[in-house]
Amino acid sequence: MQQHKFKIIISGGGTGGHVFPAIAIANALKTKVNDVEILFVGAKGRMEMEKVPAAGYKIEGLWISGLQRSLSLKNLSFPFKLICSLLKAKKIIRKFKPDAVVGVGGYASGPTLRMAALKNIPVIIQEQNSYPGITNKLLAKYADKICVAYSGMERYFPESKILITGNPVRHDVIDIKDKKKDASEFFRLDNKKTTILVVGGSLGAVSINESIRKNLETFQNQELQLIWQTGKNYINTAKDIVSDNDDNNIRVVEFIKRMDYAYAMADIVISRAGAIAISELCSVGKPTIFIPLPSAAEDHQTKNAMELVKNKAALMIKDKEASEKISKEITGLINDKDLRITLSRNIKNMAFENSSAKIADEIIKIINK
Repeated sequence: MQQHKFKIIISGGGTGGHVFPAIAIANALKTKVNDVEILFVGAKGRMEMEKVPAAGYKIEGLWISGLQRSLSLKNLSFPFKLICSLLKAKKIIRKFKPDAVVGVGGYASGPTLRMAALKNIPVIIQEQNSYPGITNKLLAKYADKICVAYSGMERYFPESKILITGNPVRHDVIDIKDKKKDASEFFRLDNKKTTILVVGGSLGAVSINESIRKNLETFQNQELQLIWQTGKNYINTAKDIVSDNDDNNIRVVEFIKRMDYAYAMADIVISRAGAIAISELCSVGKPTIFIPLPSAAEDHQTKNAMELVKNKAALMIKDKEASEKISKEITGLINDKDLRITLSRNIKNMAFENSSAKIADEIIKIINK
């Protein structure tokens, strides 16, 4: 029974893979708790500082970034940023007085969760990937509960703290039923033609973009439609190559604001293998070719994708082989209806239902203790 107003901090971000699950958890909490105040804590200059207010939530920013994996002068400022962020996180917690603090991974979650633990405030971690990031591994000992999306996570976290919930996804993104006609009008495409959706994550993917550029003839020769999310760094290059008009079967966008329409329109998806992208694709049940980011920590995107490949739920191309193999894989999938049906059915079977609600329930349970 809720006795007082719940106050909850959700911390983390850096990429859509951290930010959008955080917003999904916040939305679930608002539907379950009559009186709740949610404050986000993110990293200054990162996408959460824009996306979180757009979703209707307040956010505070920390001056924090990660350590560079290679020798870099940027690492010299890291100790100062960390100390500054710890002090600011302490100040935010003292002023806001949260009942619980939720970490979704990313630079800002480290200082925020550490300060919460020092104040004996309940800490909940949400780990999206099959291989956890360094921040969450370090914070695990302070956590009351660790919500995960993959089995076998006891290799990295205390087994008694693990709860398999799946990854939170935005309901509006995966709600694609009866939306194909609206989607075709939104993208100015033919809803009867085969459509390929290419997404390289919220920030774009250079190697995927280059692979698409080098294989544009595949789309043109087979009269395929293409929705191509390039990210901000490649948008001008892509627009120079592709003229945006209704006679063209290719739509180039920096960032897709209506992912529900993109998923509704797509017959085949080409994607990085970030945890949230995978969770969304499982929910919408689309035949997918994954091209994992090879520089992801401990190659966790390949590990994510292989979980699906092992279950005949997706195809995978190595990043370094993308330019060479992408055309062949697309053509093969288009010509093999049975394979498309198998992939679609199996990836749908790997979806977790109501992950956001399960995580929200666990947060509420821990607060009520």
